[in-house]
Amino acid sequence: MIDWLRSLPIVEAVAFLYVVVLGRAGATYALGRMAHRLARRGRMAQVLDSPRVEAAMELVARRGAPVVALSFLTVGFQTAANAAAGITRMPLRHYLPALAVGGLAWALIYALVGISAVALWLELFLRSPWAAVAVLVAVVALLIALILRPRREGDRSPLRNDDPAARNR
Repeated sequence: MIDWLRSLPIVEAVAFLYVVVLGRAGATYALGRMAHRLARRGRMAQVLDSPRVEAAMELVARRGAPVVALSFLTVGFQTAANAAAGITRMPLRHYLPALAVGGLAWALIYALVGISAVALWLELFLRSPWAAVAVLVAVVALLIALILRPRREGDRSPLRNDDPAARNR
């Protein structure tokens, strides 16, 4: 298994994912900069007034580029942080290094964890196809349960938009 894992195209996967994240996050930043001009008009006002984007804008305005770089280590906050960097008009000389560092960390994590997970699952499949299918079904069920789980009333993270008033704006 170790030899097979070493032969996987990890460098190519990291490079591909790095290009993807640079494009996606960079586009989000650019859209945020454009949104700055369109702010407070129509649907864009609803997006800018969402608790998630407001919290990200506040944090980016206070802490700057390190927040953008570290946002790539989170799930669900990185898009808000990149948009907030654009909306708050973070200078490119601060944004681009944060994007480069954070994007590389993201690409490394996703490539290494993703490729390792696929390699382990394939090894399990070769040993026991039924066990591999059971693991796959369990992972899918867990993801569905997490996505569809009801939110508790006391769970009011500033990064989650579950305020009924915000949804009706």
